[in-house]
Amino acid sequence: MRKLKQFVIVLAVAFFCFSCSSVPSLSSSPWQILTLDTDSTFADIAFTDDLQHGWLVGTKSTLFETSDGGDSWQQKVLNLGDEKVSFSAVSFHNQEGWIVGKPSILLHSEDGGSSWSRIPLSEKLPGSPYGIIALNDKTAEMVTDLGAIYRTKDGGKTWQALVEGAVGVARTIVRSHDGKYVAVSARGNFYSTWEPGSTEWQPHNRLSSRRLQKVGYGEQGELWALARGGQLQFTSPNDLDTWEDKVFPEFSTSWGLLDLNYRSPEEIWVAGGSGNLLVSHDNGQSWQKDRAVESVPSNLYRIVFINSDKGFVLGQNGVLLKYNPPSEPA
Repeated sequence: MRKLKQFVIVLAVAFFCFSCSSVPSLSSSPWQILTLDTDSTFADIAFTDDLQHGWLVGTKSTLFETSDGGDSWQQKVLNLGDEKVSFSAVSFHNQEGWIVGKPSILLHSEDGGSSWSRIPLSEKLPGSPYGIIALNDKTAEMVTDLGAIYRTKDGGKTWQALVEGAVGVARTIVRSHDGKYVAVSARGNFYSTWEPGSTEWQPHNRLSSRRLQKVGYGEQGELWALARGGQLQFTSPNDLDTWEDKVFPEFSTSWGLLDLNYRSPEEIWVAGGSGNLLVSHDNGQSWQKDRAVESVPSNLYRIVFINSDKGFVLGQNGVLLKYNPPSEPA
């Protein structure tokens, strides 16, 4: 009798765990799976003012160009000598483009990427360039992996420091549309925020015992945070210091969440290890899993939406997902 009870308990626990890990499947996937001829991990993607013409960057000096909106890509090789470079970000304003990476490389283009020139960086630069955003003609903002923020208004000839103190080695740094930054420490123990006009970063304790993976900004200015074990939390737009209840898009999971992005104010996509991709159509209240991409042999590191109809998910070993908007019913 005791063995029977134990069997029933084990069976119930197994059923409970299975039910926890199951999440509804997306009826049809809007993502096209592309595999480019490289073993690099992609880091960022950007388009010129011509949304058919874009650039993709990654590790091992990887640089790809598309002229058809992202359906096909051609690899480009830059003459960087014997230097081993890992590109981390690319950004365009009209035809003017910028690329940054490690160790301390900054590239600039004024012709849509047909040619790239290298801009020398000071040896005293705190850290290596991590991100860059093209803001206007000859105007861009660059952040290093230590949280030093600089702005140029003359095409990269001179740079003005926007913050006095660095934040320390960061795991991730995200910039909002209105110029705010949020950085997660290398070990995920805390996160820091910076607003334009401030001279220092403001540190914040992590939300729970789980280490932070990434923190970013939502469509309405709220913060979102990804933590170990597939945990997701949001703040309200009006109170960035108070976090709402924890959300687990897939409750029982061994893989982690690596990035989040909004396709619209209500539609949120999260990506993670082992080809995992989930979506919420109600601002995070409920979730569906895109099982059509689950077999992709890659972690999914970045989600980028150029606009609501053009998006990409960046993976490793040449894996790239392209968003194809569902056709409208007749």
